[in-house]
This record gives sequence, C-alpha cells and structure tokens, in this order.
Amino acid sequence: MRDLDAGFERVVRSYEGRLYSFALRMTGDPRDAEEATQDAFVRAFRALATWPPERIASMSLAGWLYRITLNVVRNRMRGHRPVLVGLDGLGAAEPADRRDGPERVIERAVDRDRLETMLLTLPERYRAAVVLRHVEDLSYPEVAEALGQPLGTVKSNVHRGVALLRAAMSTQQQEVVA
Repeated sequence: MRDLDAGFERVVRSYEGRLYSFALRMTGDPRDAEEATQDAFVRAFRALATWPPERIASMSLAGWLYRITLNVVRNRMRGHRPVLVGLDGLGAAEPADRRDGPERVIERAVDRDRLETMLLTLPERYRAAVVLRHVEDLSYPEVAEALGQPLGTVKSNVHRGVALLRAAMSTQQQEVVA
C-alpha cells in the first residue's frame, strides 16, 4: 500500500462487514461488535503506518485483521458473557425451501436456534475456531493466523468444537424424545 490512506479505505470497505459479523458472533451484542470492529481498524491502521511497504505487501491481510478483531473482542469481553446471536449475524432464519412443508421449516428454525445457543456454550477457543472456519469460511491457514495458533492446533480445536456441538445436539434430541 503506497498510499496508506486510500489503500486502507479500500481495506475497510472490503472487510468491515465480515469483521463486524465475526465480532457480533463472538460478543452477541451489536454495539460491542461495532465498537470492536472500529477499534480493530484503528489498531490496524496505526500498525500499518509504522511498517515498511515490503512487510505490508507480504502479509496475509484477512488473517491479520481477524486476529486483531479477536484480540479486541477478548479484551472487551473480559468478565462479560456473550448473548445469543444468529449464525448469519443478523438473527434471521435461513430461507425456506419451497418444497418444504411448514413442519420442516419450523424444525430447521428450532435446530438453528439450538445450534446458536450451544455455540455460545463452547469454550472461547473452540467457538472462535468453529466460527472462523465454518461460519466465516476462512481456510485453516487463515484461521491459524487469526488465532495465532499452529495449524494442527486450529484443526484440533475446530474438530473438538464441532464434536462438542454434535454431542450436545444429540443429547438434546434424546432428551426431547424421552
């Protein structure tokens, strides 16, 4: 980025929605998510202003921005408990398939609500890894960079997080049947 001001404006436009959505999933509060996203961009701009252009050109921007956002969220959330927020970041239900009957549409909405609730019960290391990988759709190397963890640790945390979600869903379904 030769012209940091102009280049950074493009970065903000490209990533603001994704970073806000990630922060919202981690905090559960739109105000906290908005403030965390803004704070992350301020921190990123300040850091980039001190770096040589070669370093900026060679970095993976997405992973670095998610990492800054996660650190800001962690700092803001110390002592706070996240609240329920939709996996799509807006709380809206997924679109219904026209072939589905009303029962199936309701079942999917209930399953989605259960999953959202269970996601918030995961330890933060698993929740962050699962959200970045399966909701934000980052690659494993990007998740590793965002979390500042080795690739193997990220894969393990995603796997364990998904396994915990599956087990919780299975347990909850068995309780409903019983």
